[in-house]
Amino acid sequence: MITDLTKEHPDKTLWRFALPLFISVIFQQLYNIADSMIAGRFAGEHALAAVGASYPITVIFMAFAVGSNLGTSVVVSRCFGAKNFGEMKTAISTAFLSCAGLSAVLSIFGALFCPLMMRLIHTPENIFDDGVLYLNIYIYGLTFLLFYNVCTGIYTALGDSRTPLYFLLGSSAGNIVLDYIFVAHFHWDVAGVAWATFLAQGVSAVLALVTLWRRLKKLPGKYSSLFDRNLFGQITAIAVPSIMQQSVLSVGNLFVQDIVNRFGSSVIAGYSAGVKLNTFAINSFMSLGSCLSSYTAQNIGAGRRDRIPLGFRTGVRLALIAAVPFVLLYFGFSRQMMALFLESESREAIRAGMGFLRFVSPCYFMIAIKLTTDGIIRGAGAMKYFVIATVPDLILRIILANILSQFFASTGIWMAWPFGWIATTVLTIIFYRKITAVEETP
Repeated sequence: MITDLTKEHPDKTLWRFALPLFISVIFQQLYNIADSMIAGRFAGEHALAAVGASYPITVIFMAFAVGSNLGTSVVVSRCFGAKNFGEMKTAISTAFLSCAGLSAVLSIFGALFCPLMMRLIHTPENIFDDGVLYLNIYIYGLTFLLFYNVCTGIYTALGDSRTPLYFLLGSSAGNIVLDYIFVAHFHWDVAGVAWATFLAQGVSAVLALVTLWRRLKKLPGKYSSLFDRNLFGQITAIAVPSIMQQSVLSVGNLFVQDIVNRFGSSVIAGYSAGVKLNTFAINSFMSLGSCLSSYTAQNIGAGRRDRIPLGFRTGVRLALIAAVPFVLLYFGFSRQMMALFLESESREAIRAGMGFLRFVSPCYFMIAIKLTTDGIIRGAGAMKYFVIATVPDLILRIILANILSQFFASTGIWMAWPFGWIATTVLTIIFYRKITAVEETP
């Protein structure tokens, strides 16, 4: 269902638009969590640690997928808001052709350098081979990953948050079933987790592409060409800073993973479980930011910049509401959360995961506002601000994790997270105020 976000008050449209996208993220994260849960419960603590140790490297590839999603979404939103459907279709074909080339480059890079990256972060020998095996299979699915993310960006740009939800419902269920079959019954361990993700992601990507192609055929306007350099430039102007921002965070996570790896596979396993749960929360808040990116870009395309502050206020309210259950669960029931991944015998791993959750979860109210505001900054095309606001989080987290871990062991690593979040949230709010101040100037 295509939705025009330039007419009704955002209190009426944004929550209807955001809810299916939010549910999509929940199911997407559920099958990511299921990977770790099934690995930990049926293949053991070492399998969970291997998947967890490779996770920061997979996030680097995900950064390119997310950046492609955002770049395509903003440009398509502007075309849709201006009702320029021919240019919109050309932008879509340009995005897919670009992603085809990007996926080939990333696949070659991954095949050559993933083992080296695992060495650089000092992955313990007892989980190294399994971690590399997981990454090798993951790389096979990079084309599916990129194409699926571009598709969801286009659906979001058109105001359709329901269609991606339907794909994810089927994909999540399929991934969980395959995880269980491959790991619990076939005993493929880490390879089973990777192949389950590959197959589920591949089916979702193909279905999303076919459905999008059929839907575009029904819209007026014709392609001016399959690839347009000007539109490619517009997409990359949004995508590249987004990729840089995500990559900076990913590199920062690699440094943090390196520090975590010094404390052994038990702490790695606990951190892996905690990070998966944390990613669940963070991606939920990011989904609200994606909604606001489309909302902002559509309204700018329609010449309705005055509606941006209205969307900001609605988005912040939704973000704060979304943060409540995560804070309650992760802080108040951290032991039960860890029990989803680990057997009771894994006491050290459970303690590590509980400590991580209890340090980061109270700050979700703050980071939810930050990630929501990011959406408006991206939608307005102010990518310089978007990237700059990320740097303090990276620097503070790495420096403080190194320092505090010397005095408080692994607990010192978890203590570093809130400091980075505070700095980046303050900067983001300042940049948002600059954007709206410029827009309100006669």
